[in-house]
Amino acid sequence: MRADRLAVLLILLLTLIPAYGFSGKVVSITDGDTLKVLHAGRIEKIRLSSIDAPEHNQDFGQRAKQFVFRRCYGRMVTIQEFGKDRYGRTIGEVIQSDGADLNHALVEAGLAWWYQKYAPHDLELSKLERGARNQHLGLWSVPNPVPPWDFRHHRSTLIEVEKC
Repeated sequence: MRADRLAVLLILLLTLIPAYGFSGKVVSITDGDTLKVLHAGRIEKIRLSSIDAPEHNQDFGQRAKQFVFRRCYGRMVTIQEFGKDRYGRTIGEVIQSDGADLNHALVEAGLAWWYQKYAPHDLELSKLERGARNQHLGLWSVPNPVPPWDFRHHRSTLIEVEKC
């Protein structure tokens, strides 16, 4: 099959696949990559997909949370849902009422990492992170920022050592 026909077929298939999404009002910000949305009369916890923001007690953790608060708190957002995580949170992309992608905005501002482990082929997030790094924005303004997954692992190791 020729490449142009394959591209047309792929686009056609993608438009036929239903994407699950819903809208709701942001009622709480847990941290830079987790928020709560009031949807259909209940509160749903949303974990932003494909990114990982610093932990609340980590450098830039509070700044990431404030960024999300300023952009979303009390406002309507649309969640593009990709399933649930092991904690039962909805994994999703958060689209603000102006059409801006919150997940992308956090990475672009240097307040979150592109989570390559879960989104290895996301070229847009790769580009946004590279731009933030090159401009020394947010967490990229300090030497050797510690990714949240390493920070969490180090913390859990310390807790285990303390139990001994």
